[in-house]
Amino acid sequence: MSATLEYLIDRRGHRAGFDAPVVACCFDRAGQTAAFALGDGTLRLFDLADASWSSHEMHAAAVLALAADGAPRGFITGGDDGAFRRLGADGTVSDIARFPRRWVEHVASTEAGTLACAVGKTLHLFDAAGNALKSLEHPSSIGGICFDARGKRIVASHYNGCTLWFVAARTDSPRRLEWKGSHLAVAIHPEGEAVVSAMQENALHGWRLADGQDMRMSGYPAKIQSLSFSRNGRWLATSGADAVVLWPFFGGGPMGKAPMELAGGSGVLVSAVACHPKQDVVAAGFTDGLVILADIATQRILPVSPGGGAAISTLAWHPTGAFLATADENGGAAVIDLTSKG
Repeated sequence: MSATLEYLIDRRGHRAGFDAPVVACCFDRAGQTAAFALGDGTLRLFDLADASWSSHEMHAAAVLALAADGAPRGFITGGDDGAFRRLGADGTVSDIARFPRRWVEHVASTEAGTLACAVGKTLHLFDAAGNALKSLEHPSSIGGICFDARGKRIVASHYNGCTLWFVAARTDSPRRLEWKGSHLAVAIHPEGEAVVSAMQENALHGWRLADGQDMRMSGYPAKIQSLSFSRNGRWLATSGADAVVLWPFFGGGPMGKAPMELAGGSGVLVSAVACHPKQDVVAAGFTDGLVILADIATQRILPVSPGGGAAISTLAWHPTGAFLATADENGGAAVIDLTSKG
Protein backbone atom coordinates (compact mmCIF):
# COMPACT_ATOMS: atom_id res chain seq x y z
CA MET A 1 0.00 0.00 0.00
CA SER A 2 1.20 3.47 -0.81
CA ALA A 3 2.21 5.58 2.17
CA THR A 4 0.27 8.54 0.84
CA LEU A 5 -3.17 9.46 2.06
CA GLU A 6 -4.26 9.98 -1.55
CA TYR A 7 -4.09 6.22 -1.92
CA LEU A 8 -5.54 5.44 1.49
CA ILE A 9 -8.54 7.69 1.32
CA ASP A 10 -11.85 6.68 -0.26
CA ARG A 11 -15.11 7.99 1.14
CA ARG A 12 -17.19 4.98 0.09
CA GLY A 13 -18.75 3.38 3.13
CA HIS A 14 -21.41 1.01 4.38
CA ARG A 15 -23.49 2.72 7.06
CA ALA A 16 -26.16 1.71 9.53
CA GLY A 17 -28.11 3.27 12.39
CA PHE A 18 -28.99 1.29 15.51
CA ASP A 19 -31.34 2.02 18.42
CA ALA A 20 -28.60 1.81 21.07
CA PRO A 21 -25.15 3.35 21.54
CA VAL A 22 -22.16 1.52 20.08
CA VAL A 23 -19.63 0.88 22.84
CA ALA A 24 -16.91 -0.91 20.85
CA CYS A 25 -16.02 -2.18 17.39
CA CYS A 26 -13.36 -4.43 15.87
CA PHE A 27 -12.60 -6.73 12.93
CA ASP A 28 -12.02 -10.46 13.21
CA ARG A 29 -8.45 -11.66 12.73
CA ALA A 30 -9.21 -12.96 9.23
CA GLY A 31 -10.40 -9.51 8.20
CA GLN A 32 -13.71 -10.84 6.89
CA THR A 33 -16.16 -9.33 9.38
CA ALA A 34 -16.57 -6.11 11.35
CA ALA A 35 -18.38 -6.27 14.70
CA PHE A 36 -20.16 -3.53 16.61
CA ALA A 37 -21.08 -4.04 20.29
CA LEU A 38 -24.25 -2.27 21.42
CA GLY A 39 -25.69 -1.12 24.69
CA ASP A 40 -28.78 -3.29 24.09
CA GLY A 41 -26.78 -6.53 24.42
CA THR A 42 -26.45 -7.29 20.71
CA LEU A 43 -23.49 -7.69 18.41
CA ARG A 44 -24.07 -6.35 14.90
CA LEU A 45 -21.85 -7.84 12.21
CA PHE A 46 -20.97 -6.53 8.78
CA ASP A 47 -19.74 -9.15 6.29
CA LEU A 48 -17.23 -7.59 3.91
CA ALA A 49 -17.71 -10.27 1.24
CA ASP A 50 -21.39 -9.62 0.57
CA ALA A 51 -21.84 -6.24 2.30
CA SER A 52 -24.58 -7.63 4.56
CA TRP A 53 -25.50 -6.90 8.18
CA SER A 54 -26.60 -9.44 10.79
CA SER A 55 -27.56 -9.26 14.48
CA HIS A 56 -26.69 -11.63 17.34
CA GLU A 57 -28.04 -11.60 20.89
CA MET A 58 -25.00 -11.76 23.17
CA HIS A 59 -26.06 -10.46 26.60
CA ALA A 60 -29.24 -9.89 28.60
CA ALA A 61 -28.34 -6.22 28.96
CA ALA A 62 -25.45 -4.10 27.71
CA VAL A 63 -22.32 -5.36 26.00
CA LEU A 64 -19.45 -3.83 27.96
CA ALA A 65 -16.42 -5.14 26.06
CA LEU A 66 -15.54 -6.63 22.68
CA ALA A 67 -12.47 -8.19 21.06
CA ALA A 68 -11.62 -10.44 18.15
CA ASP A 69 -11.42 -14.09 19.14
CA GLY A 70 -8.02 -15.77 19.09
CA ALA A 71 -9.26 -17.85 16.15
CA PRO A 72 -9.27 -16.29 12.67
CA ARG A 73 -13.04 -15.87 12.76
CA GLY A 74 -15.30 -14.91 15.64
CA PHE A 75 -15.49 -12.52 18.58
CA ILE A 76 -15.54 -12.48 22.38
CA THR A 77 -17.65 -10.18 24.55
CA GLY A 78 -18.25 -9.24 28.18
CA GLY A 79 -21.53 -7.98 29.56
CA ASP A 80 -23.20 -6.54 32.63
CA ASP A 81 -25.10 -9.85 32.99
CA GLY A 82 -21.88 -11.49 34.25
CA ALA A 83 -21.25 -13.46 31.05
CA PHE A 84 -18.01 -13.87 29.10
CA ARG A 85 -19.18 -15.13 25.73
CA ARG A 86 -17.97 -16.20 22.30
CA LEU A 87 -19.58 -15.74 18.89
CA GLY A 88 -18.26 -18.41 16.55
CA ALA A 89 -17.69 -18.17 12.82
CA ASP A 90 -20.91 -20.12 12.25
CA GLY A 91 -22.96 -17.66 14.33
CA THR A 92 -23.14 -19.89 17.41
CA VAL A 93 -23.13 -18.05 20.76
CA SER A 94 -21.55 -19.89 23.70
CA ASP A 95 -20.44 -19.15 27.26
CA ILE A 96 -16.75 -19.12 28.09
CA ALA A 97 -17.48 -18.31 31.74
CA ARG A 98 -20.17 -16.79 33.94
CA PHE A 99 -19.75 -14.58 36.98
CA PRO A 100 -23.17 -14.16 38.63
CA ARG A 101 -24.08 -10.65 39.81
CA ARG A 102 -20.81 -9.24 38.40
CA TRP A 103 -19.82 -7.21 35.35
CA VAL A 104 -17.35 -8.46 32.74
CA GLU A 105 -15.91 -5.07 31.86
CA HIS A 106 -12.78 -5.87 29.80
CA VAL A 107 -11.86 -8.67 27.37
CA ALA A 108 -8.80 -9.40 25.23
CA SER A 109 -7.23 -12.21 23.21
CA THR A 110 -3.98 -13.24 21.54
CA GLU A 111 -3.36 -14.68 18.10
CA ALA A 112 -2.25 -17.90 19.82
CA GLY A 113 -5.71 -18.18 21.35
CA THR A 114 -5.28 -17.09 24.96
CA LEU A 115 -8.40 -15.30 26.20
CA ALA A 116 -8.72 -12.85 29.08
CA CYS A 117 -11.50 -11.07 30.91
CA ALA A 118 -11.53 -8.73 33.90
CA VAL A 119 -14.19 -8.99 36.62
CA GLY A 120 -13.79 -6.61 39.53
CA LYS A 121 -10.28 -7.06 40.93
CA THR A 122 -9.64 -10.36 39.15
CA LEU A 123 -8.09 -11.06 35.75
CA HIS A 124 -9.16 -14.46 34.39
CA LEU A 125 -7.15 -16.28 31.68
CA PHE A 126 -8.47 -19.08 29.44
CA ASP A 127 -7.03 -21.22 26.68
CA ALA A 128 -8.36 -21.22 23.12
CA ALA A 129 -10.96 -23.86 23.98
CA GLY A 130 -12.28 -21.76 26.85
CA ASN A 131 -10.72 -23.80 29.65
CA ALA A 132 -9.70 -21.75 32.69
CA LEU A 133 -5.93 -21.32 33.07
CA LYS A 134 -5.54 -19.02 36.07
CA SER A 135 -7.08 -16.13 37.98
CA LEU A 136 -4.86 -13.18 38.90
CA GLU A 137 -5.77 -10.86 41.77
CA HIS A 138 -5.18 -7.10 41.94
CA PRO A 139 -5.39 -4.57 44.77
CA SER A 140 -8.48 -2.85 43.33
CA SER A 141 -10.91 -2.98 40.44
CA ILE A 142 -9.26 -3.35 37.04
CA GLY A 143 -9.52 -0.30 34.76
CA GLY A 144 -8.13 -1.84 31.56
CA ILE A 145 -6.22 -4.83 30.18
CA CYS A 146 -3.85 -5.34 27.26
CA PHE A 147 -1.71 -8.20 25.90
CA ASP A 148 1.69 -7.38 24.47
CA ALA A 149 2.31 -7.87 20.74
CA ARG A 150 3.62 -11.42 21.24
CA GLY A 151 0.91 -12.48 23.63
CA LYS A 152 3.50 -13.39 26.25
CA ARG A 153 2.55 -10.76 28.83
CA ILE A 154 -0.63 -9.05 29.92
CA VAL A 155 -0.98 -5.82 31.85
CA ALA A 156 -3.89 -4.72 34.04
CA SER A 157 -4.41 -1.16 35.25
CA HIS A 158 -5.94 -0.39 38.64
CA TYR A 159 -5.76 2.09 41.49
CA ASN A 160 -2.18 3.24 42.20
CA GLY A 161 -0.64 1.70 39.10
CA CYS A 162 -0.52 -1.29 36.77
CA THR A 163 0.51 -4.92 37.13
CA LEU A 164 2.39 -6.84 34.43
CA TRP A 165 2.11 -10.65 34.29
CA PHE A 166 3.75 -13.40 32.23
CA VAL A 167 0.87 -15.42 30.81
CA ALA A 168 2.58 -18.82 30.83
CA ALA A 169 4.50 -18.45 34.11
CA ARG A 170 4.23 -21.52 36.35
CA THR A 171 4.76 -19.36 39.40
CA ASP A 172 3.24 -15.91 39.09
CA SER A 173 5.61 -13.13 40.14
CA PRO A 174 4.04 -9.99 38.73
CA ARG A 175 5.87 -6.76 38.09
CA ARG A 176 4.21 -3.87 39.91
CA LEU A 177 4.27 -0.50 38.18
CA GLU A 178 3.35 2.05 40.80
CA TRP A 179 1.98 5.57 40.55
CA LYS A 180 -0.64 7.12 42.80
CA GLY A 181 -4.10 7.60 41.36
CA SER A 182 -6.68 5.72 39.34
CA HIS A 183 -5.42 4.13 36.12
CA LEU A 184 -7.87 3.20 33.35
CA ALA A 185 -7.18 2.50 29.64
CA VAL A 186 -3.77 0.90 29.17
CA ALA A 187 -1.43 0.13 26.26
CA ILE A 188 1.88 -1.71 25.80
CA HIS A 189 4.52 -0.42 23.38
CA PRO A 190 4.70 -2.67 20.25
CA GLU A 191 8.30 -3.58 21.06
CA GLY A 192 7.51 -4.11 24.74
CA GLU A 193 9.54 -1.07 25.78
CA ALA A 194 6.91 0.74 27.86
CA VAL A 195 3.49 0.60 29.46
CA VAL A 196 1.24 3.67 29.37
CA SER A 197 -2.08 4.22 31.16
CA ALA A 198 -4.73 6.91 31.01
CA MET A 199 -5.55 8.26 34.46
CA GLN A 200 -8.74 9.47 36.07
CA GLU A 201 -7.32 12.98 36.06
CA ASN A 202 -6.50 14.50 32.68
CA ALA A 203 -3.09 12.88 32.23
CA LEU A 204 -1.16 9.84 31.07
CA HIS A 205 1.43 7.95 33.06
CA GLY A 206 4.03 5.63 31.60
CA TRP A 207 6.79 3.32 32.76
CA ARG A 208 9.90 2.53 30.71
CA LEU A 209 10.29 -1.18 31.31
CA ALA A 210 14.07 -1.34 30.82
CA ASP A 211 14.77 0.70 33.93
CA GLY A 212 11.38 1.49 35.47
CA GLN A 213 11.61 5.22 34.77
CA ASP A 214 8.32 7.06 35.21
CA MET A 215 6.96 9.09 32.30
CA ARG A 216 4.39 11.78 33.04
CA MET A 217 2.33 13.25 30.18
CA SER A 218 -0.14 15.95 31.22
CA GLY A 219 -1.82 19.17 30.09
CA TYR A 220 -5.02 17.70 28.69
CA PRO A 221 -8.31 19.64 29.00
CA ALA A 222 -10.36 16.42 29.33
CA LYS A 223 -10.01 12.82 30.44
CA ILE A 224 -8.19 10.59 27.97
CA GLN A 225 -10.54 7.84 26.78
CA SER A 226 -8.47 6.40 23.94
CA LEU A 227 -4.78 5.77 23.22
CA SER A 228 -3.00 3.91 20.43
CA PHE A 229 0.66 3.28 19.54
CA SER A 230 1.75 3.70 15.93
CA ARG A 231 2.78 0.54 14.08
CA ASN A 232 6.47 0.82 15.03
CA GLY A 233 5.93 2.43 18.42
CA ARG A 234 7.51 5.77 17.54
CA TRP A 235 4.32 7.68 18.44
CA LEU A 236 1.52 7.34 20.97
CA ALA A 237 -1.72 8.92 19.77
CA THR A 238 -4.33 9.99 22.31
CA SER A 239 -7.74 11.63 22.66
CA GLY A 240 -8.59 14.17 25.36
CA ALA A 241 -7.79 17.45 23.57
CA ASP A 242 -9.10 19.47 20.65
CA ALA A 243 -6.27 18.01 18.55
CA VAL A 244 -4.82 14.54 18.04
CA VAL A 245 -1.97 14.50 20.55
CA LEU A 246 1.02 12.33 19.55
CA TRP A 247 3.83 11.76 22.05
CA PRO A 248 7.26 10.81 20.64
CA PHE A 249 8.66 7.49 21.91
CA PHE A 250 12.07 7.90 20.25
CA GLY A 251 15.16 10.00 20.81
CA GLY A 252 14.74 9.77 24.56
CA GLY A 253 11.07 10.82 24.46
CA PRO A 254 8.47 11.36 25.60
CA MET A 255 10.08 12.97 28.66
CA GLY A 256 11.52 16.38 27.88
CA LYS A 257 9.84 16.52 24.48
CA ALA A 258 6.67 18.31 23.38
CA PRO A 259 3.95 16.27 21.68
CA MET A 260 2.89 16.78 18.08
CA GLU A 261 -0.68 18.06 17.68
CA LEU A 262 -2.69 17.37 14.52
CA ALA A 263 -6.13 18.52 13.30
CA GLY A 264 -6.62 21.01 16.11
CA GLY A 265 -8.01 24.48 16.55
CA SER A 266 -11.76 23.94 16.26
CA GLY A 267 -12.36 23.56 19.99
CA VAL A 268 -14.08 20.19 19.42
CA LEU A 269 -12.51 17.37 21.46
CA VAL A 270 -11.02 14.17 20.05
CA SER A 271 -12.95 11.23 21.50
CA ALA A 272 -11.27 8.21 19.85
CA VAL A 273 -8.00 7.37 18.09
CA ALA A 274 -6.64 4.33 16.25
CA CYS A 275 -3.28 3.99 14.52
CA HIS A 276 -3.09 2.29 11.13
CA PRO A 277 -1.60 -1.24 11.32
CA LYS A 278 0.72 -0.79 8.30
CA GLN A 279 1.30 2.93 7.77
CA ASP A 280 2.21 5.96 9.88
CA VAL A 281 -1.36 7.19 9.77
CA VAL A 282 -3.79 7.76 12.62
CA ALA A 283 -7.58 7.83 12.49
CA ALA A 284 -9.33 10.15 14.92
CA GLY A 285 -12.96 10.69 15.83
CA PHE A 286 -14.34 13.85 17.42
CA THR A 287 -17.22 14.64 19.74
CA ASP A 288 -19.16 16.22 16.85
CA GLY A 289 -19.01 13.02 14.75
CA LEU A 290 -16.13 14.07 12.49
CA VAL A 291 -13.65 11.32 11.55
CA ILE A 292 -10.31 12.18 9.96
CA LEU A 293 -7.13 10.47 8.80
CA ALA A 294 -3.82 12.14 9.61
CA ASP A 295 -0.51 11.34 7.96
CA ILE A 296 2.00 11.63 10.80
CA ALA A 297 5.01 12.37 8.57
CA THR A 298 3.44 15.08 6.41
CA GLN A 299 0.79 16.19 8.95
CA ARG A 300 -1.76 16.16 6.14
CA ILE A 301 -5.38 15.80 7.30
CA LEU A 302 -8.23 14.31 5.28
CA PRO A 303 -11.82 13.85 6.53
CA VAL A 304 -13.54 10.51 5.96
CA SER A 305 -16.83 11.19 7.75
CA PRO A 306 -18.47 14.60 8.28
CA GLY A 307 -19.17 16.24 11.63
CA GLY A 308 -22.51 17.49 12.87
CA GLY A 309 -23.50 14.26 14.61
CA ALA A 310 -22.96 12.35 17.82
CA ALA A 311 -19.58 11.81 19.48
CA ILE A 312 -17.47 9.06 17.95
CA SER A 313 -17.22 6.33 20.58
CA THR A 314 -14.96 3.79 18.88
CA LEU A 315 -12.70 3.23 15.86
CA ALA A 316 -11.05 0.07 14.53
CA TRP A 317 -8.79 -0.80 11.60
CA HIS A 318 -9.05 -3.86 9.39
CA PRO A 319 -5.90 -6.04 9.89
CA THR A 320 -4.49 -4.84 6.54
CA GLY A 321 -5.67 -1.25 6.93
CA ALA A 322 -8.03 -1.65 3.96
CA PHE A 323 -11.14 -0.67 5.95
CA LEU A 324 -11.92 1.57 8.90
CA ALA A 325 -14.86 0.88 11.23
CA THR A 326 -16.37 3.85 13.05
CA ALA A 327 -19.29 4.22 15.45
CA ASP A 328 -20.91 6.84 17.65
CA GLU A 329 -22.81 7.24 20.89
CA ASN A 330 -26.20 7.46 19.15
CA GLY A 331 -25.90 4.11 17.36
CA GLY A 332 -24.44 5.25 14.07
CA ALA A 333 -21.96 2.81 12.54
CA ALA A 334 -19.95 2.62 9.34
CA VAL A 335 -17.36 0.46 7.58
CA ILE A 336 -15.39 2.73 5.27
CA ASP A 337 -13.59 1.25 2.25
CA LEU A 338 -10.08 2.65 1.81
CA THR A 339 -8.89 0.30 -0.92
CA SER A 340 -9.06 2.64 -3.91
CA LYS A 341 -9.58 6.24 -4.87
CA GLY A 342 -12.97 5.30 -6.37
